[in-house]
Amino acid sequence: MNQAIKDFVQSKRIAIIGVSRSNTKFGNSIYKELKEKGYELVPVHPTLELFENDRCYKTLSEIDPKVDGVLINVKKENVKAILDDAHQAGIKKIWLQQGSESPETVKYAESLGMNPVSGGCIMMYAEPVNSVHAFHRWIWRLIKKY
Repeated sequence: MNQAIKDFVQSKRIAIIGVSRSNTKFGNSIYKELKEKGYELVPVHPTLELFENDRCYKTLSEIDPKVDGVLINVKKENVKAILDDAHQAGIKKIWLQQGSESPETVKYAESLGMNPVSGGCIMMYAEPVNSVHAFHRWIWRLIKKY
């Protein structure tokens, strides 16, 4: 496991961008699972006031106190603006969930002095890892991606 992944999963206060009104969205599942694992989570959504009874912020810049990192789970075309907001807020730890990353956004995050993680699902790393995520991690170990 690389250092950026270790640093991110050791963060205790994480903003999550990608929660939704729709219960079928993966961002909602990530939020619920990480919360059960003891992370302090801050939902970010441009139009929601509350998510899971937690105050929802419209941007990363308005979160106070500041978060340790941000997990991004939105369409690729929306990521650059989020990285700009994270940069303005002084956030360096970035997790680009699968489907949100692209080589361009990773390079852009690095150009802003950020330490992005991409190409993997946080649920394979945030302990305790169980269910399908444990199996996925086991497969990645076999093919030496973990």
